[in-house]
Amino acid sequence: MAIAFGRFDDSFSLGSLKAYLAEFISTLLFVFAGVGSAIAYNKLTSSAALDPAGLVAVALCHGFALFVAVAVGANISGGHVNPAVTFGLAIGGQITILTGIVYWIAQLVGAIVASFLLKFVTGGLAIPIHSVASGVGAVEAVVMEIVITFALVYTVYATAADPKKGSLGTIAPIGIGFIVGANILAAGPFSGGSMNPARSFGPAVASGDFTDNWIYWVGPLIGGALAGLVYPNLYMCAPTHAPLGDDY
Repeated sequence: MAIAFGRFDDSFSLGSLKAYLAEFISTLLFVFAGVGSAIAYNKLTSSAALDPAGLVAVALCHGFALFVAVAVGANISGGHVNPAVTFGLAIGGQITILTGIVYWIAQLVGAIVASFLLKFVTGGLAIPIHSVASGVGAVEAVVMEIVITFALVYTVYATAADPKKGSLGTIAPIGIGFIVGANILAAGPFSGGSMNPARSFGPAVASGDFTDNWIYWVGPLIGGALAGLVYPNLYMCAPTHAPLGDDY
């Protein structure tokens, strides 16, 4: 798979501009619901720390919200909703670098706007940010984010980007939402379970607290890049077909 820089006339065509707007809207909707669920839990329980029930609720909300965000943007922009997904797809040659950069801008702006909207509509309540749990080091958190983001972008390739996906593509948003919800349940108590630089960056801007924010860039981007190297080169460039039912 070849990484392509892209052409300005293609990256700034009417269709591309519509795709950027779709990424902005989808990311705004996702971050508003995801961060909003954490704010709502904190308000209802008067607690800054999630207990097991709160973790499940937040994970479910993120999974449902991402399912919708990906679905509504899929036919316009591909429904990336995540700079790590865009980066992984660029590494695998599925989107040009130039277009990917503008996707990043749209996603980050969408996340920032969503976070400030939440701050306004909740009467100035604190915007929770991703943070590393006590007893977990920065290196461990980065590795955790690498692993869970690899799982996410690998799922994106398998269910949405692979030409051989067939009818599986119709349920791609569900699969993507499920893996994010599952990863939050697994990683939330340790690294925070971000997988998404925009999801972490927007609340950091609105709160003015960038503590450990670099972790949610380094980990997800490495994880996305690894998936962009592994899946396309192993499964999308092979000359042989997948095993058919009547072969066995």
